[in-house]
Amino acid sequence: MSERRSAREILDFLTDPGSLTEIPYAAGESRRDGPLGWQGYDAARARAAERTGEGESVVCGTAAVGGARAVLIAFEFGFLGGSLGERTGDRLVAAYTTAREHRLPVVSLIATGGSRMQEGMIALTQLQRVARQSALTREAGVAQIAVLRDPTTGGGWATLGAGADVVLALPGAQVGFAGSRVRPPDADPAAYTAEAQVAAGSADAVVAPGALKETLASWLRLLSPGTSAPTQAPAHGRGVVPASVPRALGGTGLPATGWDAVRRARSPRRPRAEAYLDAYFTSRVALAGDRCGGTDPGGMLCGFGEREGRTVAYAAQTGTATRPAGYRTAARLIRFADRLGVPVLTLVDTPGAANDAEAERQGAGAAIAEVFAAVAAARVPVTTLVVGEGGSGGALALAAPGNTWITPDGYFSVIAPELAAAILKRRPEEVAETAGQLRIRPQDLVELGVVRGVVDHADRPPPPVTSPTPPG
Repeated sequence: MSERRSAREILDFLTDPGSLTEIPYAAGESRRDGPLGWQGYDAARARAAERTGEGESVVCGTAAVGGARAVLIAFEFGFLGGSLGERTGDRLVAAYTTAREHRLPVVSLIATGGSRMQEGMIALTQLQRVARQSALTREAGVAQIAVLRDPTTGGGWATLGAGADVVLALPGAQVGFAGSRVRPPDADPAAYTAEAQVAAGSADAVVAPGALKETLASWLRLLSPGTSAPTQAPAHGRGVVPASVPRALGGTGLPATGWDAVRRARSPRRPRAEAYLDAYFTSRVALAGDRCGGTDPGGMLCGFGEREGRTVAYAAQTGTATRPAGYRTAARLIRFADRLGVPVLTLVDTPGAANDAEAERQGAGAAIAEVFAAVAAARVPVTTLVVGEGGSGGALALAAPGNTWITPDGYFSVIAPELAAAILKRRPEEVAETAGQLRIRPQDLVELGVVRGVVDHADRPPPPVTSPTPPG
C-alpha cells in the first residue's frame, strides 16, 4: 500500500518552503446536519475537524514546486475519508477559478473514497461542478495534473483523477471507480491498483514518493504558459535542418535505388526514435496510454521535451507496426499540445499500422482516423521528420501536410514494395524493380513535393520551430 500522508504533510513535502498561500472561497449557506438533515452529521464533521485540524476534506492553495508555480488541491483522507460534499465543491470551484485567472496549472493530490453519503445527491452533483470547472480550465489552455494517492476511488477518480491531462500515481495506491467495500466479492484486487491503471492506459506513470517533487516540477516547467517555442520558417532544400527536429544521425549520402532506400530504412544499425529524442531534447517527460484501455509502449513514444528552454511536444514511432492504442495516445498528445499552444514534433518510422485480427477488434481504422483529424485540426505548428520506414497510411497519419521532412535513412511509400508486387502479381525477384517504380527515395519524395527537404548531417544546430507553410 502507498504511504498515506495528510493534506498538510503532502503539501509540505512537495512545495517550496514558505510558498503556499491558501485560496479563499465563498461558502454557501450552512444547514444543520447538512442538506439532508442527516442526524449526527454536524457532530461527525466536528470530530473530523478536531482530528485533522481541517475544516473540510480539501486544502487548496497556490505554491511553487521546484520553482514552478501551480494551484494545488490536496485531499485530507482523515476528514470523512476525503469525501466530496457541497463545501468541498465550493473550495474546488475557487481553486479552478484561481488557476484560470492566473494561468497556473492545477495539481490535484487525490486521496478520497468518493462522494459524501450524508449529503446524498447534493454531494454527488459536486462531480458536475468539478467537471464543469475542469472543462473551462481545459478550454482556457491551462494544464491539469493529477497525483493518485491511496485511495483514489469513486467520483474523485472519475473527475479530478481520470479527467486530468497528466495522471501520475504513487506505488501501490488503490485506484478505481469502485471502492473496496462496494466492488464484487470475487473481484481481483490487483485490477484496482495504480499499476493496473497504468497498464490499462488510464494513467501515465507510477512515481516513487521520493521522486514525486522532481517529477512534478519537470511537468510544471514544461506545461506552464509561456514555455512553448517561437516560430520561424527555415530555408528550403537539402542541407537545411528544419525547426523542431534533430539532425540526422545515420550515414551520409542518399540511396541510389528505391530498394536501397528500403534496405537502409530497415537496417538495424540506423538510429531509432529514442536516439533522435535524446539528441534533441535536454529533458523530457512521457505520456502513456490511450485512456481507452490500451497502451503501445513499444510502438509509440509520446510526451513533452525541453529544447533551448522551450517546450515541444513529441509523438514518435519506434520502427514497429503501430498498434491502435499507439495512435490514440498520439492523438491525445497532439490535442493536448494544441490546447496549450505547444508546437508538435512527430517522428515517422513504421512499416505500417498493425493489421492483425486483434488490431481490427481494437479499432485500428478509427484510431488512425483520430490522428489524421488531430493533425489536420491542430492550430499549433506540427513538424514531421521521417527517420525510417514510412509505410502507407499508418505512417502518413502522423505526417504534417506541407511540413514533412526526411532523413537519408527514410522512405515513404503508398505500400510496402513486397505487398505492391504481390498485388500486381509480380514475381519475388521483381520487388526491387517495384520499389524503384514507386519512387520512394528521399530525393524522389522531394521532387514529387511530398516532403519539403532532406535533413542531412549539417553541423549547425537546428533553428526554432517552423510554421506549417507549404513547400516553396
